[in-house]
Amino acid sequence: MSQEALLNVVDLSIELTDSVPRRTLVRDVSFTVRQGESVGLVGESGSGKSMTVKAAMRLLPRAADATGSIEFEGVSVLDMGRRELARYRSSDVAMIHQDPRAHTNPMQTIGDFLIEGVVSAGLQSKAAAIDRAIGLLDEMGIKDAPRRMAQYPHQLSGGLLQRVMIASALMSEPKLVFADEPTTALDVTVQSEVIAIMVEQIQERGLGMLFITHDLDLAAAVTDSLVVMYAGTVVEKGKAHDIYAGPRHPYTAALLASRPSTTHVKRLVSIPGRPASAYEVPTGCVFAARCPFATELCRSDRPVARELDGRVVACHRAEELTHELKTAASA
Repeated sequence: MSQEALLNVVDLSIELTDSVPRRTLVRDVSFTVRQGESVGLVGESGSGKSMTVKAAMRLLPRAADATGSIEFEGVSVLDMGRRELARYRSSDVAMIHQDPRAHTNPMQTIGDFLIEGVVSAGLQSKAAAIDRAIGLLDEMGIKDAPRRMAQYPHQLSGGLLQRVMIASALMSEPKLVFADEPTTALDVTVQSEVIAIMVEQIQERGLGMLFITHDLDLAAAVTDSLVVMYAGTVVEKGKAHDIYAGPRHPYTAALLASRPSTTHVKRLVSIPGRPASAYEVPTGCVFAARCPFATELCRSDRPVARELDGRVVACHRAEELTHELKTAASA
C-alpha cells in the first residue's frame, strides 16, 4: 500500500456561529486517509461524522466555522480559491450518498445524471462520457446498460439506483471517495451486494475511501482502519482488525456489544442514556455520563488522546480495563 497521504485532517473543530454561546459540533478531530486505504468513520447519530465529511468537502453551512487543518495532497482545502475548490470537488474527490433518490433529479434520465458533471466540468466529451457511463454500469452489474441510461430514477429499484450512484462517483476518476452511509436506505438483502461492488471497484482502482457509518461491524469488515467518534470527538482509532478484536475505549466496546449475534439468539444490549452532541458534554470525558467504568477523574478531567498498543485512545482507564472491555464487547 502506498504511504502517500490523500486527506490529512488535523485538529478539526467546527462551531455554529449563529448561536450564543457558540455551539461546538466537532472538536479536535484528526485522521489520515492514504492512497489505496479505506478508513471507517464510525459513531452514533450526532457524533459529528457527517459534519466532518462536509468540512472535508467545504460544504458546511455558512453559520458553521471550521478551524484546524484539512489538506488534500498537501493543499489546504479550507484555503482553496473558487477554481481550486471546483477542481477538487469535480475531479479529485467524489461522494456516495446514503439516499440515492434524494440526490437524483426525477426529471432527468440516468444517462444525463451520470454524464452531466464530467461534461459540464470539461473533463470528458459527451460521447466519451456516455461510453464511460455505460461501461461503469456494466461493471456495477447492471444489465442492458444502454436501456438503463434512458430510464428515470423512479424506474429503478433502490439497489440499482445506489449502483448508479457508485458509478456516478467513479465517472470523474477521483482519487478519494466519501461513502456516507451508502446502504442505509436499502433492504438488508441488497446491502451486502452493493457494499461488495463498491469495495471491489474502489480497491481495483487503488482509491482512498472514507466510509461513514454507525455500523462498527460493517466498517471493520470493509476498511483498513477505524476512527471511532462520540460527541464530536475521536475516542479511538487504529487498525480495523485490532479495534474489532480488542477495543480499548468503553464506547467502542459498547458499540460492539450492542450488535446482534449471527450465531445465537440473545437480548440486544443497548448503551444506556442518549447520544450527546459535542456542545452538550461538560468537562471530563465525553462518554462519562454513559460509561459503566467512569470514575470521578473521568467526570472532571477530559482524557488526552494517546498512543496505546499501536492505536490512539482517549480514556483514562484504557490500560486497566483491557480485559473488561474485550469481555464486554464479545458478550
